[in-house]
Amino acid sequence: MFGFGILTGLVVLPLVGAAFILLQRGDNAAGLRNIRWAALLTTVVTFLLSLYAWALFDTANPGFQLVEERPWLGAGLVYKMGVDGISMPFVLLTTFLMPFCIAASWDSITHRVKEYMVAFLVLETFMIGVFSALDMVLFYIFFEAGLIPMFLIIGVWGGKRRIYASFKFFLYTLLGSLLMLLAMMAMWGVAGTTDITKLLATSFPPSMQKWLWLAFFASFAVKMPMWPVHTWLPDAHVEAPTAGSVILAGILLKMGGYGFLRFSLPMFPEASQYFAPLVWTLSVIAIVYTSLVAMVQEDMKKLIAYSSVAHMGFVTMGLFAMNTQGVQGAVFQMISHGLVSGALFLCVGVVYDRLHTRDIAAYGGLVRVMPMYAVAFMVFTMANVGLPGTSGFVGEFLSLLGAFRASPWVALFATLGVILSAAYALYLYRRVVFGPLEKPALAGMTDLSPREIALLAPLAVLVIWYGVQPGAILNASAASIELLIKNYDAALAVTKSAVLAIQ
Repeated sequence: MFGFGILTGLVVLPLVGAAFILLQRGDNAAGLRNIRWAALLTTVVTFLLSLYAWALFDTANPGFQLVEERPWLGAGLVYKMGVDGISMPFVLLTTFLMPFCIAASWDSITHRVKEYMVAFLVLETFMIGVFSALDMVLFYIFFEAGLIPMFLIIGVWGGKRRIYASFKFFLYTLLGSLLMLLAMMAMWGVAGTTDITKLLATSFPPSMQKWLWLAFFASFAVKMPMWPVHTWLPDAHVEAPTAGSVILAGILLKMGGYGFLRFSLPMFPEASQYFAPLVWTLSVIAIVYTSLVAMVQEDMKKLIAYSSVAHMGFVTMGLFAMNTQGVQGAVFQMISHGLVSGALFLCVGVVYDRLHTRDIAAYGGLVRVMPMYAVAFMVFTMANVGLPGTSGFVGEFLSLLGAFRASPWVALFATLGVILSAAYALYLYRRVVFGPLEKPALAGMTDLSPREIALLAPLAVLVIWYGVQPGAILNASAASIELLIKNYDAALAVTKSAVLAIQ
């Protein structure tokens, strides 16, 4: 990679594509065609490069791999990149979904196409950087920089209330991250380093851990988002263009869960155990409350957005169970949700491009004129419900199993969310797809085009494949998760022994 590591190649390649696009003319048909194809080819090549990184990755090794390190900015800061079994699946998910976002925008984005494609490619760079950074300052820069292109994507190419939604998204996530920055400065003062691998081996005082944990929690809880700081998400989803919703639900929400795995749980184990009941409570409320809210929505995007909050509740519940089943279920649920929610938003985009409305009441009987669409929509709806045989079942089941081992009551209440998800998802599907074809505007709607089939078919195959063969994801992260849990339990045992010795 011209003297750099493969992870740097993954980060830089989208920027190269963005720079090439900036040199193109965007005021004529030929120029627009070149811009679209350049963006698509850039994301495809980036995905192929990530597959090469995956081929070099050893799933049996729980440590960081493909590591590259060099001095950066002085003051002991380093440019350090690397991936383990927890971060590598998210890198693959990011590079996999990006070509779908570009292809989904092929016809629907007609103004400022050059700027739109550049924003998505720059966003891809920042997202890959978040999952690859092994320096705390580098992680923070990537984590925060991703706000800018997403802010523009919503604010420039969004719906009627795009300005309100974009500023709400920006302010919520920025304010939460300012506390994380202060916590990082405190950690640097104690450990004398920003190297994440060294910080993982640093034992912070239990009293300090609680404050650090709360500061990181403020950022990651907003990012996921957890109840009650979730209100920015429905607005952002409703106003964002289709591809913006796909990447927002598919990747950006996962940064919060990844942050818990990379920072909160391994670096602040005593605080994580202390605050686990709080996280379980918020998770159960999110699962039940937002599922109930989803049931009364009349906008398809808003319903799916609230369902995302509920599914992220399963993730946080599984993470803070801190056992093998819970953490593996949470990681699997995040990967599965990235595929399923992204596909659902693409399905909404298909009918929106034809009828230009997302009101559920405007549809009905689409199975009669769009049978292929009805089948695709059904597959993703069943996965969203958690039907056995789909990827949605595996993540929810393992998260509930891990939660049951930690607290049967938490698992009991969370199971209500499984029932409620079936209620709102089937409610949506029945009203859109089944029933009589009464509305005149629907009679002329055409079924999936070849481009739309090419978008939805791979996602449907993966959702079913991972539901039948979940080992492809579970095995990739198993060794790193076992190491995480082992170190977590060891840290708690040391603290417990020290307390007993004092007594």
